[in-house]
Amino acid sequence: MSTFTLPRGDAADWYRTQRLADGITLIDEPAIKPFYRCNIWHVRGRERDLVVDFGLGAVPLRERVALLAEREIVAVASHTHFDHIGAAHEFDCCHVHRAEADILASPDNRRTLAEAFLDDAMFDALPPLPYAHSGYRIAAPPRIETLEDGDVIELGDRHFEVIHTPGHSPGGIALWEAASATLISGDIIYDGELIEDAYHSDLDDYAASLERLRRLPIATVHGGHFPSFSGRHCHALIDDWLKRHQA
Repeated sequence: MSTFTLPRGDAADWYRTQRLADGITLIDEPAIKPFYRCNIWHVRGRERDLVVDFGLGAVPLRERVALLAEREIVAVASHTHFDHIGAAHEFDCCHVHRAEADILASPDNRRTLAEAFLDDAMFDALPPLPYAHSGYRIAAPPRIETLEDGDVIELGDRHFEVIHTPGHSPGGIALWEAASATLISGDIIYDGELIEDAYHSDLDDYAASLERLRRLPIATVHGGHFPSFSGRHCHALIDDWLKRHQA
């Protein structure tokens, strides 16, 4: 009886980039299935750029994505699950909410959820050798700066406010650019099945975070997974979640 083995991807093609409107580029890992595939967001600023989240980290990110080697970058983790912080160590400094700074400083496979989720089911093609699930480890960034609700990330001509959005995880954050009505939401809201039962998820916090986002005049949402969507659709997703969970 034969055993099916997934093919291996090529490091040169592991990442893809898609330029969107308003100086925002999506970077992702197409060999990872959509439910598990982290959206890495790059925002061009006048003085410096912003990167939100870093993917699995099985293939070096900055080595393979030229956009990330061009200018000074402010690196931000929306939260500390493995699919979002795998390549965080490639940046000199990573910003994260204070509530999850300890996980980023010592990112073991249990607390980052790699132990629970990392297996063949995540992939259409495995990362190139020598990658193996059994050897997967996340390295801590050289330096960590903590963020708090209300902090502002300055790119020169662009300004993103940190919104603490606990619920999916205790230190989850979204970034809000009021001038363009753009929300980079992390995993608190995206257009797909939301994870609300991780070991440190909290449904009361989740509801409060979504109610807070519901009050924003959002035009566009760039989520942690799946394609971007409109503010109107975001409000509809939130309304549906709250209806189902508060009945």
